[in-house]
Amino acid sequence: MTKILLLSDTHSHIDDAILKHVGWADEVWHAGDIGSLEVTDAIEKLKPLKGVHGNIDDHIIQKEFRENNRFFCEGVDVWITHIGGYPPKYNVRTRDMIKENPPKLFICGHSHILKVMMDKKLGVLHMNPGACGKHGFHQVRTMLRFIIDGEDIKDLVVVELGKR
Repeated sequence: MTKILLLSDTHSHIDDAILKHVGWADEVWHAGDIGSLEVTDAIEKLKPLKGVHGNIDDHIIQKEFRENNRFFCEGVDVWITHIGGYPPKYNVRTRDMIKENPPKLFICGHSHILKVMMDKKLGVLHMNPGACGKHGFHQVRTMLRFIIDGEDIKDLVVVELGKR
């Protein structure tokens, strides 16, 4: 069993509200627009971190975090990318790859809109945790917590961190 904290779009912001939830997790996954390595350094002091860079991230962050991160967490095939669309409106960069080799869990950030939905045709669970930073058009800062237990993704919780 692995407890996951999923966040995105920090835009250089990290605070105690975020770090409190990092403490709950076994791993933290960041879906891009990190903004500053101070964010990821603060998280990595507490827990293992997997992530991707986003469209606002500079060359320094791009050296640390690639555009796509595909891996297995227990029995779940996970693909994280910053801009990927959502079922069935995947973007042009991800569409063919998802259709040819669908992951079980497809994670994106970018939109600042929290969204969890199933692509029933491909059997892909899509998650976007919204944005937990303070920059952007979102009104409420959000993240997701869930558990991966073997091949099961369960106990999904939306974490609201208050107004930005």
